[in-house]
Amino acid sequence: MSAPGRLQGVELRWVSMPLVSPFRTSFATQTSRDLLLLRVVTDAAEGWGECVAMAAPLYSEEYVDGAADALRRFLVPALAAAGPVPATSVASVLAPFHGHRMAKAALEMGVLDAELRAEGRPLSRELGAVHDRVPCGVSVGIMDDVGALLDAVGGYLEEGYVRIKLKIEPGWDVEPVRAVRERFGDDVLLQVDANTAYTLADARHLARLDPFDLLLVEQPLPEDDLHGHADLARLITTPVCLDESITSARTAAAAIRLGACQVVNIKPGRVGGYLEARRIHDLCVAHGVPVWCGGMLETGLGRAANVALAALPGFTMPGDTSASGRYYARDITAPFVLDDGHLPVPTGPGLGVEPLADELAAVTTATEWIAV
Repeated sequence: MSAPGRLQGVELRWVSMPLVSPFRTSFATQTSRDLLLLRVVTDAAEGWGECVAMAAPLYSEEYVDGAADALRRFLVPALAAAGPVPATSVASVLAPFHGHRMAKAALEMGVLDAELRAEGRPLSRELGAVHDRVPCGVSVGIMDDVGALLDAVGGYLEEGYVRIKLKIEPGWDVEPVRAVRERFGDDVLLQVDANTAYTLADARHLARLDPFDLLLVEQPLPEDDLHGHADLARLITTPVCLDESITSARTAAAAIRLGACQVVNIKPGRVGGYLEARRIHDLCVAHGVPVWCGGMLETGLGRAANVALAALPGFTMPGDTSASGRYYARDITAPFVLDDGHLPVPTGPGLGVEPLADELAAVTTATEWIAV
């Protein structure tokens, strides 16, 4: 491995990507995706990072402008002051700053992309991928009525998606699941995602989902309630999967030890980066816990990295690595297109994809150069 490149500067780029249709969860309805992209420039190469924080602190405490401020004032200066730093050391350099995992993940991703591009190595190989394509599921938001939901699910199944995830909340849970099962049958791989919308007092109600043979119920309770999830797991037969609660390999280990989850959703931005995501994968494999790759409505940059991660051996369940067209009429990279329910793993250096200049310019709302 060659010596790491010295950081020259980081460009922050705010983009706003209109969604092909509104996406409603238990905490928000999105009609566009406002994102922060990073172009990391070293004396060896350039790399791209994507910060998956939302515009407002609704999914987690992080938000786009807060991430930009943390990068501008603390994270980028600290990384620059550390001298030439390999991607494997970025997390330790940034560790003194509490939280801000999504901002840290974006910076590490940009450094990793630049480093791998300079060395001509693909991210998938760096992470330890064993597959050249990955099976894809799709996340279906909360709808105004069951008829619209069934139309949407039918369309995704026709496109070839191999797993359906339904967003749920109190008042939109048992009946939508029942309707999907009755219309499309028991062979469809089906799971639900509550995004922390319930409490342990809802355990009896959540048990009404048990007869539908779901793959899992994702993050039913608040993110800080591991003990509640452990109690719930003993009260229902549907496997409990954690998302928001998993912020590191350490929290994943605690959740597994407590019996708070039988499945783990790995989102690299939520856990501080793709290298920490790999550590969580390795931990879960060691404990026999299946994992899958969650999505945050990424552009083609983040999607490329997620597909590379999802090609690791422990990702035995289809993830939310949907095709570009699920969310965006026009992506900022060459689009990822579903083929027989799968997406190909990029094989080029680094992320294996690059932004298309015209498409990127069309959705950019602001840029800022952080010189070091």
